[in-house]
Amino acid sequence: MSDTEPQTAGGKVLWHFTMSLDGFVAGPEHQMDWMAGTTLRPGLAGEYVKTTGAVLGGRDGWDRATRGSRPYGGAWDGPIFVLTHHPEDATPADGITFLNCDPAEAVRIGLAAARGKNLEVFSPTIGRQLLELGLIDEIDLHIAPILLGEGIRLYDNPGSEPIRLHRVGTGDPTSAVNVRYRPITAAGAQRIDTG
Repeated sequence: MSDTEPQTAGGKVLWHFTMSLDGFVAGPEHQMDWMAGTTLRPGLAGEYVKTTGAVLGGRDGWDRATRGSRPYGGAWDGPIFVLTHHPEDATPADGITFLNCDPAEAVRIGLAAARGKNLEVFSPTIGRQLLELGLIDEIDLHIAPILLGEGIRLYDNPGSEPIRLHRVGTGDPTSAVNVRYRPITAAGAQRIDTG
């Protein structure tokens, strides 16, 4: 499978996650330790460091997962906006602005702060709301070779109509992406070692 074209800074609202093969972007309670041992294409994180102007996230992720950490292992520095109904009890941190507004207004504020670069959305809930409002320009996923079985899904909207997507890049925009993995188990590892 070929990778997508490098990310560009075009003032996009970019819903961006590393996701498990079964559709989870975080484990239970927003745990992210499942990503340990996953590798990405060399230079990939650097593309996002250069093209991201601001980040929009949710309060659950901020309170449970980030604990004040910065995106891309601290390599990125810029404004982070956390959308919350209760900014008064949020733990303040440098470079973090807590917003109590509707998601469309949060996007307007985030894009203005991004100054022509992309606004990255790091929240499944906010991403879903923005998708329904027609405010997501691109969904950018890195599929990790793991099945979590539970956690926080990228998109969970029971009873809604399916949302069709077009692949970015060359080729048929409606083409499925093929991925092929082998389970790593004691028996599977032995079979692979012995050929």
